[in-house]
Amino acid sequence: MSAAGGDLVLVGDSAFAEVAHEYFTAFTPWRVRAFAVEAAHLKRDTLLGLPVVPFETLAQTHPPDSHHVHVAIVYTQLNRLRARLVAAAAGMGYRLASFVSPRAFVAPSARLGEHCFVFEDNVIQTGVEIGRNAVLWSGNHIGHHSRLGDHVFVSSHVVVSGLCTVGDHCFLGVNSALADRTELGADCWVGPGSVLSGAVAPGQMFRAADTAPSRVGTRRFFRLGDAP
Repeated sequence: MSAAGGDLVLVGDSAFAEVAHEYFTAFTPWRVRAFAVEAAHLKRDTLLGLPVVPFETLAQTHPPDSHHVHVAIVYTQLNRLRARLVAAAAGMGYRLASFVSPRAFVAPSARLGEHCFVFEDNVIQTGVEIGRNAVLWSGNHIGHHSRLGDHVFVSSHVVVSGLCTVGDHCFLGVNSALADRTELGADCWVGPGSVLSGAVAPGQMFRAADTAPSRVGTRRFFRLGDAP
């Protein structure tokens, strides 16, 4: 999916855009020619030696008949900003580019929708279906016959067990896990370290695992006293 190649514009100029630039450049035949940002948020003219141009006039500077687009934006507004810009780029006539790391394992029977970004060390098992406009950061396990909807963002070291369903626009935080056959409704936010099972209604927010410090500090617990 990443190997098509050609001239590419990255929409966004955040840290993810810089990451996407490096990955597309280092691991694919794509040639990044520019970054594009909506005019209201345009704050610089260049990034990494390339022009940063207004998204609204992108077709004039980098025409859709000779350029593809990838929207390199994370989970802002529960993935809706990325979804909106993907739809806008497609409406302008741009073809959408995906990146799938050569170090990811994607089973032959797995299916990925258009405009995905899959980092290294992801395992995408038999029968998995991943919708459009998904981001899978490094080191996730997507278990057999699971389905991820459109516009999802999966952080790092997430486990989606077998036969799970993840609804559209969901966010799965670092080290979160879904047990077998979990059905996660659309628009859910799963905080880091959360573990879920069963059926989860749409629009639910799960905070990160409790990180409040224990009442007993390490010096007392390990009987260190005041020693350095």
